Amino acid sequence: MDKYVCKVCGYVYDPAEPDPETGEPGLPFAVLPEDWHCPKCNAEMSEFELENSPMPGMVAPIGE
Repeated sequence: MDKYVCKVCGYVYDPAEPDPETGEPGLPFAVLPEDWHCPKCNAEMSEFELENSPMPGMVAPIGE
């Protein structure tokens, strides 16, 4: 499953890890409630990006 990184504080949301607040298994990022916030800095979901995603305007090397 994809991991997402908070652009504000660097927290990594990994659905394979239990939720830090509830201890329940994590959900895929796409199905989290709209009011979900970063458990570390309280940033909104819009502040997260896919881990290891290319920077805007960057092109992946040929063959990748």
